[in-house]
Amino acid sequence: KSIFDALDKSVPSIHFGTGNPALYPLMKEAGGDVVGVDWRVPLGDMWQTLGHETPIMGNLDPGAILTTEEAMLRATDEVLKEAAGRPGHIFNLGHGIMPAAKVAQVRRLVDHVHAATQR
Repeated sequence: KSIFDALDKSVPSIHFGTGNPALYPLMKEAGGDVVGVDWRVPLGDMWQTLGHETPIMGNLDPGAILTTEEAMLRATDEVLKEAAGRPGHIFNLGHGIMPAAKVAQVRRLVDHVHAATQR
């Protein structure tokens, strides 16, 4: 909380945690404009827990980017389906990008998310 209290409020902040779903309500309370969740937590569960007004960042399994394009896009569509177009959802790999990820696969993921979420 002291870290978030000390941050410049003109810049949005994301409070991210991994492997600790029981702590997400405390993380929301501690501060940050967005709660970042890892891939092991269903987004719908997090909105139920944190409130539907809470912006959430997440949460594609980062291993999906190392699979086939078809499998990666199927997993991506599942995350987008669970987010259901909610305002405040930031699509993200739920832990970060792995060094073995191929640039072309990352570009395909980004292009797919942009195409699927255009309004």
